[in-house]
Amino acid sequence: MSRCRFCNTEPTRVFCDLGHQPPSNSFLTKAQLDEPEMTYPLKVMVCEKCWLVQLPEIAKATDIFSDQYPYYSSQSPANVSHAKKYCGMMMERFNPKRVLEIGSNDGYMLQWFKEKGCIVLGVDPAVGPADVARKKGIPTTNDFFGSLYANILSQHEVGHYDLICSINTIAHQPHINDFVEGLRIALAPNGVTTMEFPHLMRLVEGNQFDTIYQEHYNYFSFGTICEIFHKHRLAVFDVDEIPEHGGSLRIYAEHSPSCRHSKKMRELLLREGAKGMFTPEYYSSFQPKIDTIKTHLVRFLIEAKMEGKKVAGYGAAAKSNTFLNYCGIGPYLLPYIVDRSPHKIGKFCPGSHIPVVNESALKQDHPDYVLILAWNLRNEIMEQLSYVRGWGCKFIVAVPSLEVI
Repeated sequence: MSRCRFCNTEPTRVFCDLGHQPPSNSFLTKAQLDEPEMTYPLKVMVCEKCWLVQLPEIAKATDIFSDQYPYYSSQSPANVSHAKKYCGMMMERFNPKRVLEIGSNDGYMLQWFKEKGCIVLGVDPAVGPADVARKKGIPTTNDFFGSLYANILSQHEVGHYDLICSINTIAHQPHINDFVEGLRIALAPNGVTTMEFPHLMRLVEGNQFDTIYQEHYNYFSFGTICEIFHKHRLAVFDVDEIPEHGGSLRIYAEHSPSCRHSKKMRELLLREGAKGMFTPEYYSSFQPKIDTIKTHLVRFLIEAKMEGKKVAGYGAAAKSNTFLNYCGIGPYLLPYIVDRSPHKIGKFCPGSHIPVVNESALKQDHPDYVLILAWNLRNEIMEQLSYVRGWGCKFIVAVPSLEVI
């Protein structure tokens, strides 16, 4: 990587190196298994000037978010519930009339704002999910958000928005300065923008290396995201720490200047500083910890195989593919992965080539263990699969450390 995408300094410190991997959402058909598979270096760097942790845009965003993009937010009940709760909070706190969502996917969020009578607009480059949103009556454009898009919006009658929201999209931006500048342009004078993203502090402390994949170009501390917004004359004035994706932040920002910094905001900045997040030493221990996770799980699976035990996977999420490819786990140790998404069932995981099947496979196979790959939904998954305990099946979670439940 030549230059930091925020401050233009040359990053020289490696945060972690997960080897060469295919894009984590590029699921394969059976015919594609015999074709060459493109892989990219998954080497994450730290800028020691602004402390932005970042992945080079070697895998282009325009290639990742194509018409084959398989992620549909509504497939997860937890996603839909989170969106509905968020809508209720925003209506109560800010009462927006015009709402723009960036990365709106299949309309799982904006449907609730539309129900409240808001004027809504979604923007998302993935064709399939956007088509589903439009069928729900959610106006959605297929595009990447940035300053150009925001300037075009501003030329229309409803061109500025009281609320601009985004859940797990700002991490996907290879051009972070242009993205935040677009927020400034599209935000109404008294408007508020909220962004949700995994918190780098929780990623490091929870050994959540599998949340690193080609779609995620940026990994933010709270201090760094405040600096990025400040550069574009947007002031962060509040923050929520939320449990989603292993520990995320929801930041609130408005046009500068702002003098209403919350107590939560001040406390979080102090906590990050006390943990050393703005020192090189903070980032030096991450690689050894994830190497240990790999060693422990692979050893467990090999021993289970030698004992004649059967292991199934659950959750063909993007994080699952980062995890499997880094650990070198293929069909020999994990014969199949169960998932609920019809867009993934019948396909094969990129890199590992493990088949994705529907839940009926568990009832037919009666595995001894189910490896929960989508660990951020572990409680939801264990409740859904509670019946497997009837034949003595146990659950395995490998992040933050190996645990047999």
